[in-house]
Amino acid sequence: MTEQLETYRTELTGYCYRMLGSSFEAEDAVQDTMVRAWKSIDSFEGRSSLRSWLYRIATNVCLDSLNAGNRRARPMDLTAATPVAQAQLTARPEITWLEPVPDGRVLPSVADPADTAVSRETVRLAFVAALQHLPPKQRAVLILREVLAWKASEVAELLDTTVASVNSALQRARATLAENEPKASDSADPLDEEQKELLERYVAAFEGYDMKALTALLHEDATMSMPPYDLWLRGHDDIVGWMLGVGDVCRGSKLVPTVANGSPAFAHYHPEPDGGYSPWALIVLEVRDGKVGGMDFFLDTKRWFPLFDLPERLEA
Repeated sequence: MTEQLETYRTELTGYCYRMLGSSFEAEDAVQDTMVRAWKSIDSFEGRSSLRSWLYRIATNVCLDSLNAGNRRARPMDLTAATPVAQAQLTARPEITWLEPVPDGRVLPSVADPADTAVSRETVRLAFVAALQHLPPKQRAVLILREVLAWKASEVAELLDTTVASVNSALQRARATLAENEPKASDSADPLDEEQKELLERYVAAFEGYDMKALTALLHEDATMSMPPYDLWLRGHDDIVGWMLGVGDVCRGSKLVPTVANGSPAFAHYHPEPDGGYSPWALIVLEVRDGKVGGMDFFLDTKRWFPLFDLPERLEA
């Protein structure tokens, strides 16, 4: 039975991540789900599938967590964009921030590339941030119905409510999501030659600290954020102003490709006096229409680099 339960771990982690906005809280929620399931397996009567039963337990775990008032956010959800001349680094507690997650932790392997693309879209930072605007039960309904394609009757059974109530919650959730609709973006696709070329140019521009080449790859309204700081910047002038000002310490850095939240990402290593490179940030890119629309620099590398199985250091 343990092996049967484990086959659902990845998809349950994806569900809990969309609900909670935290990769670590999602894994804790799934572990709690597995423990509860194992302890009460004798009471599982088989009237629903094992998968449905596990989702019921996971939903209750997430709702309990969310009823404590936790709501993860991005800097863009908390403050207005700051002109670089007024920029100040103000840190907020870890519990504030929407967290990145490795694709392999939340996206089960599927044979159909189209299904993979849809799954990646629904773990994007912007999409998960939009979900955080929904009340907990509406969030569960929308994820189960729109993302996981459950029937209204199945969701009603899971939540111990009526189909009419589920449909009403879904309608309200859709309306709220429409008000906070994230911009579309391209998921990570190593087989896409255009994206591959864009990312190669991005690495060359960043490692060469060539601001002219870098801004040529950015949308005019591109954004840059740096959790745990609530500062975020918008537009070429402010981004370049930051990178040639306070951010100039990143000159000479190295980037190592990875993927996070279904999007292209890089481990950013900072040059050290001895010639080596130490972890500096996990950069998650938002790519749309052949250019970079957003750069999220997650600076707590002690949390993120082990989670993404990234080297602790690069030698010269």
